[in-house]
Amino acid sequence: MDVQKKWIALLTMAMLTMEASAASLIKNSDCLECHNDRTLTTTNAAHTVISLYVDEGVLNGSVHKTTACASCHSDLTVKHPDDNIPAKPVDCGQCHNAQWTNYDAGIHASALLHGTPAGKHPAPDCIACHGAHNVLPSSSPASALYFTNLSKTCGQCHEEAARDVAASVHGKAVAKGNRDAATCIDCHSEHKIEKIGAGDSFQISRQICSKCHASERLNTKYNLPPNQVKTFFESYHGLAAQYGGTRAANCASCHGIHKILPSSDTNSTINKAHLGETCGKCHPGASAEFIEGKVHVDIASENGGGNTGERINWWVRKIYLGLIFFVVGLMAVHNMLIFGRKAAARARRQGRDVLRISTSQRIQHLTLALSFIILAWTGFALKFPDSWAAQLLGSNETFRSWTHRIAGVVLLLAGAYHIGYALGTREGRRLVRDIAPGPKDLRDLIANALYLTGLSKTKPAFGRFGYAEKMEYWAVVWGTIIMGVSGLMIWFKVGTTRFLPRWVVDVATTVHYYEAILACLAIVVWHFYHVIFDPDVYPLNRAVLDGRVSKEWLEEEHPLDASVHGDAPSGESEIHPEQKCK
Repeated sequence: MDVQKKWIALLTMAMLTMEASAASLIKNSDCLECHNDRTLTTTNAAHTVISLYVDEGVLNGSVHKTTACASCHSDLTVKHPDDNIPAKPVDCGQCHNAQWTNYDAGIHASALLHGTPAGKHPAPDCIACHGAHNVLPSSSPASALYFTNLSKTCGQCHEEAARDVAASVHGKAVAKGNRDAATCIDCHSEHKIEKIGAGDSFQISRQICSKCHASERLNTKYNLPPNQVKTFFESYHGLAAQYGGTRAANCASCHGIHKILPSSDTNSTINKAHLGETCGKCHPGASAEFIEGKVHVDIASENGGGNTGERINWWVRKIYLGLIFFVVGLMAVHNMLIFGRKAAARARRQGRDVLRISTSQRIQHLTLALSFIILAWTGFALKFPDSWAAQLLGSNETFRSWTHRIAGVVLLLAGAYHIGYALGTREGRRLVRDIAPGPKDLRDLIANALYLTGLSKTKPAFGRFGYAEKMEYWAVVWGTIIMGVSGLMIWFKVGTTRFLPRWVVDVATTVHYYEAILACLAIVVWHFYHVIFDPDVYPLNRAVLDGRVSKEWLEEEHPLDASVHGDAPSGESEIHPEQKCK
């Protein structure tokens, strides 16, 4: 009995498999036995007669000439049409998944899903634009999607827009066969068709018009003004759009949407005869004097645009730039002199007699600090090439890259020297002993957290180095190793890939970037507070310059340090001779 059940199950599975794969057994010739009949029709749900005729010659000339009918009509079986089950709409997404995904996110797919308002054309699907059995590549002049045919294809539903485009500078250029001219899909996208409304000021100007009008190649080729996009975004309209304003004028507000005409055309919205009406949409009562002003004002270019007002504007800018530099520069010099005098006087009053940082340690710190700053600057200049950091380097990649590498080598050499210093000198070995983490640091961290939050009145007593300094020291050690190893892998990527997979270099690049962010933020938030913004040392802990601190500060911050009691080893955190005599 079990054997019978087993055989029945196997036969059932075999029959199901044959049924499922039956469509793959259907030949095109089988389909054309019926569909080559010009009179073959059906009636859809809207009672519209639909032709089912397939022209074999047209099909063989399409991009799907090698595709079997059953590949697209995968729902049909060998029983068709005798089973009286009509074919379902073709799912183009079976093969064209990326295009279907984009289409599904556009307004055409949304309209199909939610229905088209009465009196409107039904929303197009793939067939409406590409055709059914006559699909041709968009590079073919016979294709409905060839650049000179796009306006006509879209115009099947958007008649008015198509007429306006045909009359515009873009439409006329396309009609002449100019491939650089904007077509429907250049502005509205190809499959993910976007609706561009009045509330999309920034999108219209930055993402649409700028694609062509910010192009140096196109502006030079067609003798167009080179800075129209730049000057627009520097105007109030452009700045407001970038700030999120939806009522500020964008390119289309003045130039039109589809029927864009040159200012010399009397029908243009920016022709002098119509400027009052155009500007008046936002500025009621715009006078003849008002419309004499320009939106695209470039005060940085010499002599502006040539008229009197623009020349005056250019000179005013130049004079003010010089005035700003001169006046503010004098103010800065004056205040820096005052600052220097007062800082020196304060230092003398504080009696900074305790040597906390030796000359060797200060030199090592200075080398570390300078190489770190240069590495951060030159590294982020590559990641953000439009930033001021990149501009200060002259936006010169050769200079930036070699400066970055040299600073990296200096940092690694400084690290190697520090290892030798820490292991080979008495001063260095004591530093390592004092800065090594221990159980007391964890207790101090907990005790300090309770003290700082007001849960305890007892402030923990730190030795020569507290947990904060120890955390930072070992973080520098860790960061130097990580940045050094990953940086060398990136620098010598060819050699690295002789021993390791290529993806290792990609991972090293990611590690290098995010470790740099972590290091920079840690320096700004943690280190700068303790050496700059702490009220007890502001504006700078001058020990970094001369190695000395006051005994009062040391007793407050590091009461367990041996130097507080005057018994520090010679040359390391010792009491100044004058202090010992007191």
